Amino acid sequence: CAMDWQVLTRELSLYLESQVRVGLFGSGVGLSLVLGFGVAYACYYLSSIAKKPQLVASNDRFCRFLEEYCPVVTETYYPTIWCWEGRVQTLLRPFITARPQVQYRNELIKTADGGQISLDWFDNNDSLYYPDASTRPTVLLLPGLTGTSKESYILHMIHQSETLGYRCVVFNNRGIAGEDLLTPRTYCAANTEDLEAVIHHVHSLHPSAPFMAAGVSMGGMLLLNYLGKTGRDTPLMAAAIFSAGWNVFESVESLEKPLNWLLFNYYLTTCLQSSISRHRQMLEKLFDMDLVMKARTVREFDKQFTSVMFGYRTIDDYYEDASPCRKLKSVGIPVLCLNSVDDVFSPGHAIPVETAKQNANVALVLTSCGGHIGFLEGIWPRKCTYMDRVFKQFVQAMFEHGNKIFSM
Repeated sequence: CAMDWQVLTRELSLYLESQVRVGLFGSGVGLSLVLGFGVAYACYYLSSIAKKPQLVASNDRFCRFLEEYCPVVTETYYPTIWCWEGRVQTLLRPFITARPQVQYRNELIKTADGGQISLDWFDNNDSLYYPDASTRPTVLLLPGLTGTSKESYILHMIHQSETLGYRCVVFNNRGIAGEDLLTPRTYCAANTEDLEAVIHHVHSLHPSAPFMAAGVSMGGMLLLNYLGKTGRDTPLMAAAIFSAGWNVFESVESLEKPLNWLLFNYYLTTCLQSSISRHRQMLEKLFDMDLVMKARTVREFDKQFTSVMFGYRTIDDYYEDASPCRKLKSVGIPVLCLNSVDDVFSPGHAIPVETAKQNANVALVLTSCGGHIGFLEGIWPRKCTYMDRVFKQFVQAMFEHGNKIFSM
């Protein structure tokens, strides 16, 4: 999708000439003004918007590995020219991007406390590259805060994995994928017990299969908190993280700014309330649900519900425990983290660049544009996003060349 200065300006001029009649406003002045604006905008776009991402990694071998086997992280990212701003990308992505058809096999697994977790499997039994199911590489996918296996970004990851011959399994958090809530407990970014149970279960089913995970937004936070807790003691060989909120205090503060509250915070709060409303009878055993349903911000919801559910003394205690930036030093496997610095859910100043430099297993890829799970590119970005390309190349690099990281 990359195009140089001359190609972009030439195509823009030809397009405008075909759409705008000479004589606009009674003369050719209108066309000249439009063409002049178009060229000026193209110049601004190429000089200030389209940029190579910043690759942050202290391990030279990891950097060389990414440059050779995941080159997308070193190439210029060209955001969609008409919607490159972070908020716009975030808002439009769910409506613009296509939704690949995926046929799942559902599995419900029991938890130690009597609850259940819904897993959606894409077995890829028609895989030409890995016909043996016992050794077929497996990718565990973790959706965002209220997301499930039906999210478009999850469907795109599965589509990318399908072309490579891999198997996928989606970890749906408790109570949000249509299954009943058997105990008065849901989920949060800090508690990794359910994720640990899922990873153990998947690995036990396919112990000979290479295994890695990818988390998006809160799913990425949960995955990072798990990796920070387990270090090298995990069956996962690597992980990919997309649009994670690194510091929850900074995230909620950003989301509470007036425009961000109007565009994102209130809607996200209603989504959280909707996700628990059908389990009200079960949850009323422990919570004042009338008070929970009156929340108008994510912070209020977490104060009345999430932090109480998981036994935190205050909401600040919960937010501190949920912030992956505090556990990044302990990650013990190769992890690639993609963030955009204009993401209002995870503001650029809160990305732990210096901490990442202290762990040889961590690489950050920071784009100047892209928003939250946006990363749209191309004139009409219905299919592949920049995030999809990073996912595909990194997963393939790790499964097929991961042993070379420590030999380069």
